[in-house]
Amino acid sequence: MKTIRLECRNVTKRFAAQRKGEAPIVAVQNLNFKIADGEVVSLIGPSGCGKSTLLNMGSGLDPASDGEVMVDGEKVIKPNEHVAFMLQKDLLLPWRTIRQNVEFGLEIRGVPASERKATALGLLKKCRLPDFADHYPHQLSGGMRQRAALARTLAVDPAVLLMDEPFSALDAQTKMVLQQDLGRTLAETGKTALFVTHDLVEAIALSDRVLVMSQRPGTIIEEIVVDIPGRDNPMERRKSPKTGPYIAQLMSLLHIGEEVH
Repeated sequence: MKTIRLECRNVTKRFAAQRKGEAPIVAVQNLNFKIADGEVVSLIGPSGCGKSTLLNMGSGLDPASDGEVMVDGEKVIKPNEHVAFMLQKDLLLPWRTIRQNVEFGLEIRGVPASERKATALGLLKKCRLPDFADHYPHQLSGGMRQRAALARTLAVDPAVLLMDEPFSALDAQTKMVLQQDLGRTLAETGKTALFVTHDLVEAIALSDRVLVMSQRPGTIIEEIVVDIPGRDNPMERRKSPKTGPYIAQLMSLLHIGEEVH
């Protein structure tokens, strides 16, 4: 039986009311799910349903109001080295080279310089950036910077990757290229990932399972197991005749295309 890397147990998150006398805002309510070692799970749902809030709790940036978020069997109460977070923006440090950016987390942990360099160069090669190690972020395209951000995320060897729409700001063609890179990299490294996206095709192409959330307060309303071979090749998954029915199912669950009365 595979190790459970990430788990939510009856998790609820409330935020204080903006005005005196108003009720607190319940962002997510009674969330329950498990993600096993090496599994890639996408999280989709309407805007404002608490997807990013869930990632913040998983990373330890924001505590749950009720329930428990567990990583490797330990309750998450603060940021920890078991979890890495990749955001929509690459957040590369402009005064550091790409290699130095990838090394940053290892540097904070006190890893020797020679080991940091070897790790960074290996990951930049894996992320198809071996010739740009000594460039600065402003010299790279948006897609290349996101590849560098992925290398930086993987450099600290996290047990769990939390990814908040990392490709949403990219054009469609670049986005598909990076989805292919990510699918291959996650398969090669065997990493566990929770991936938030609004792109239904992306969710099917990259994931073992898709969790569907309701309107706020967000809770899991459906779990879909993606029965298409080749998670390491998202481009081929896109072409599968099984993809269309999955997309139709997700659209129905999210009420996309239904007439609003």
